[in-house]
Amino acid sequence: VRLVESGGGLVQPGGSLRLSCAASGFVFSTYEMSWYRQALGKVRELVATISNAGGTTNYADSVKGRFIISRDNSKNTVFLQMNSLKPEDTAVYFCSVFKGLRYWGQGTQVTVSS
Repeated sequence: VRLVESGGGLVQPGGSLRLSCAASGFVFSTYEMSWYRQALGKVRELVATISNAGGTTNYADSVKGRFIISRDNSKNTVFLQMNSLKPEDTAVYFCSVFKGLRYWGQGTQVTVSS
């Protein structure tokens, strides 16, 4: 299993970013995918999940209405569109899949600051 995130960076409050996660090493279309984040000094938290076919999504209360998770099974990629970003969204964002055990990407840093 390999998960490679991209798309992080520095953005001003109120701005947007789109994260991508390219997956390989497993049958992507048959697994639920998730995005987590971990701020400095805090525990890793679940941000959003999407079912294998993309029909069901769930979000943490802190991002509901601002973030959108989606996937393209033809490209083995999952996305996280982040809008109306706040300083408290600053964290390393990780793509993840549970396949017997939980696998993680290397993470991508998102910094929201003026």
